[in-house]
Order: sequence, then structure tokens, then C-alpha cells
Amino acid sequence: QVQLAESGGGLVQPGGSLRLSCAASGSISSIDFMRWYRQAPGKQRELVATATSGGSTFYPDSVKGRFTISRDNAKNTVYLQMNSLKPEDTAVYSCNVNVVVPANRRLEVWGQGTLVTVSS
Repeated sequence: QVQLAESGGGLVQPGGSLRLSCAASGSISSIDFMRWYRQAPGKQRELVATATSGGSTFYPDSVKGRFTISRDNAKNTVYLQMNSLKPEDTAVYSCNVNVVVPANRRLEVWGQGTLVTVSS
């Protein structure tokens, strides 16, 4: 069983910063992709950041230059540093990881989500 524990959401003023964390625990052999998604009320879920096991990162234009994804492989943890936040960044942010567990099985695991509210 693999679980993800997220933290770091909250209320921030426009232009402010927040850092989200997502730690994976359980019987993990390795982790491939680590991603952050968000979903605003009434909108579709959006992929906002991807980090590969090789160190590559990808962002959509909506957050490029403002958000930074990073991972600490020793701690099985992924972070999302969000700067210059805008009201339209308000959403529930969820981490998503592709893990390899014993017996070489591959699982996709989701975090429970953390609310980020950008408002004055």
C-alpha cells in the first residue's frame, strides 16, 4: 500500500507565495513521474507541473515562470513552489505519482488534495 500526504495549502494574497509538499510512504521501490494537478470549482482538472525521474520538468503556459516543481528522491517527496500567485490559481491542488512497488508492479497514486485560495 502506498499513500501520499500533502501539506502547505492555505490562504495567500495575490502576488504571494506558497509551497506545497507531497510525501509518499509505503513499500516503494522507485518513483517514476511525480505531478501536481489542480481543479477549480466548476472547471476541469488541470496538470500544472511534472517532474520525471531523470530530472526533467514540464509546465503549462498558465504557470510557467511562476511555479517550480522539485523532488527529493531520498525522501520520496515532491514539492511545488508557487510564486506570484493570482486569484485564478485558486483551486484544490493534488499530487499524483507513478510508483514501482515490490514484484515490479506499477501503481498510480493520488493525494487527498489541498486547497489553495488566492484572495485579498
